[in-house]
Amino acid sequence: MNVRLEAYRESAEYIQCRLPKIPKTAVVLGSGLGRLAQELTGRVTLPYESIPHFPKSTAPSHKGQLHYGRLENAGCLLLEGRFHYYEGYSFAQAASYVPVLKLAGVENLILTNAAGGISHAFLPGDLMLLTDHIKFFDDSPLRGENCDELGPRFPDMTKAYTPGLLHTARKAAGRLSISLQEGVYAYMPGPQYETPAEIRALRTLGADAVGMSTVPEVICAAHCGLSVLALSCITNLAAGVGENPLTSEEVVETAGKSVGKLADLIREIVNLL
Repeated sequence: MNVRLEAYRESAEYIQCRLPKIPKTAVVLGSGLGRLAQELTGRVTLPYESIPHFPKSTAPSHKGQLHYGRLENAGCLLLEGRFHYYEGYSFAQAASYVPVLKLAGVENLILTNAAGGISHAFLPGDLMLLTDHIKFFDDSPLRGENCDELGPRFPDMTKAYTPGLLHTARKAAGRLSISLQEGVYAYMPGPQYETPAEIRALRTLGADAVGMSTVPEVICAAHCGLSVLALSCITNLAAGVGENPLTSEEVVETAGKSVGKLADLIREIVNLL
């Protein structure tokens, strides 16, 4: 018996029994973006602490709540808060909610995050569509015994960011006249921000933005067959790109200013799906 798989099933069954239905799309809200949950109508909320085997979200501005409701005409799940390696979790723990969503019946996973801009073309407040990522950190959410029922031992990551969902996001942005940057997201473990030398190295490798989340979940989603879309809110210029010191307060403040634009985009994407 795969102990990890059994835990995922218990979590999924708990969610299925307590929500009116399981919509096909789930959205994960990154730092400073929790206010999107207020957009939901007919909202039903499950605290993470009530869901069997769910980790506790300890990052600032991550409340740790799973919401069910409707964004205009479409039902969706909103996860207000995620789990990070820097909180002391393994990659498998940080991404553990992803197979739970899959087993519960979700088909599309939309991930949002706050990121530092590496590209000189980016400004704080920009939205970036992730087309690929860079991760050299040695952990993986798939390390250990494979859950064969969920996916293969060696999953392909060539199209981890689902082409059809990328097209949908571009279409939604065009309808709303929202400027949407595109680029490669670099994962760094944190919690310290990167050094200017690290940012120069990441730029040389082809990264456009950098952050401390999202990639564990994308790997897990690719493994279990979920369609994935990821969006970054560029909340600050990365170390050495701008002149100001980096602070978490700046991240949350800029994300808060951009939440309306991001909410409009997510609402349109969810309804198109």
